[in-house]
Amino acid sequence: MLAIAGCATPPPAPEAPAPVFVAPPDAGPVINRDEDFAIVAVRDGDTMASLAERYLGDAGKAWWIAQFNGVSTVRAGQIIVIPLRVRNPIGVYASGYQTIPILCYHRFGPRATKLNVAPAAFEAQMEYLARNGYTVIPLKRLARFLQGKEPLPAKTVAITIDDGYRSTYEIAYPILRKFGFPATVFLYTDFVGASDAMTWPQMKEMMASGLIDIEPHSKSHANLALRLPGETDAKYKERIKREVDVPVAVLRERLGDSSFTYAYPYGDVNEWVVDLLTRQNVSQGVTVTPGGNGFFAYPYMLRRSMVFGDQDLEGFKAKLVTFVRTAQR
Repeated sequence: MLAIAGCATPPPAPEAPAPVFVAPPDAGPVINRDEDFAIVAVRDGDTMASLAERYLGDAGKAWWIAQFNGVSTVRAGQIIVIPLRVRNPIGVYASGYQTIPILCYHRFGPRATKLNVAPAAFEAQMEYLARNGYTVIPLKRLARFLQGKEPLPAKTVAITIDDGYRSTYEIAYPILRKFGFPATVFLYTDFVGASDAMTWPQMKEMMASGLIDIEPHSKSHANLALRLPGETDAKYKERIKREVDVPVAVLRERLGDSSFTYAYPYGDVNEWVVDLLTRQNVSQGVTVTPGGNGFFAYPYMLRRSMVFGDQDLEGFKAKLVTFVRTAQR
């Protein structure tokens, strides 16, 4: 029913165009401009980032210039068109639509198994993303894309790690820091204190880097959609309420951060769980249904593609579908 409701709900209308950033008087040689575009001649020493800073007020929007012009670098004397407003915030084109894969990991270690990714394999995967022009975003930026508020670069992915194993801190975190990639760790709070779990100080250290978010993955890792044998409706709802409310409260108390996204154990969810999340102001929920997320994705049933330790790099690449073609061009 949730999936049907998600499909039946029309996508949010994009917000009104943002005001044009007014470049300072010394912005450089402007050949022509209107409210939507500036045509400029690149000066000696200019980069995508410096042009974005000068004309858009934000060096982080360099990808707007690169993507619109189909270039990766600029050179002195080159004529560049700079889009001054948000263009196509939901990534829909005549030939198809943009989709955002969310990668899902669990634990890391030298012996590769189904849910255990070897350190060398994880580093190779992150290096592949870095070398091939992928942008890794935190899940809050994905929310803005789904709301029609923020466009994302053409090759955008998100990284998540479930459960809270110590190997996340010891193995994955240093590799993510090396590449400057953000990630979300989904923690089930009953796990803290186990011998192979992360500690609260380790989690605080990762969050202080600005790269890692810690979000709830239930209290006990119980399947939220299944009733226990003989469990009444009232008892079921009471138990599941604890599975939602307790980790949200614990993370707020121990880490001082409000929860934004919730990961369902085993990927299972129902209407009662979603209702509880909305009461806690949790805006997104992630499953383990593989695939990417287009602008129309239901925010409480976002797809995630699990990365397995027994897959090679080609298997990893297959999960990075960032555009779905719907028409031949």
